[in-house]
Amino acid sequence: MKVRLHIDRLVLDGLDVPHGARAALRVALERELGERIALGGLAPAFAAGTAIPSLEAPQMQTARNPVQLGTAIAQAVYGGIGGERRR
Repeated sequence: MKVRLHIDRLVLDGLDVPHGARAALRVALERELGERIALGGLAPAFAAGTAIPSLEAPQMQTARNPVQLGTAIAQAVYGGIGGERRR
């Protein structure tokens, strides 16, 4: 199965990510979210293919570095779109 996920915009309310840290955050988010989707699949509503205008993730602890933050964001996003299987 091929999954194509496009995140048009990521809004982090109350958090200023320095411009130089954004690439590391993006790479960590993409890697973690890709691994979670590969291992756990998608919820049935998403598996058939759909577009959603927004997804509100639960509040989370702020990470100290962009890699940790990207990983935490991916975990929160996967919590909203993920399937039944877990790591």
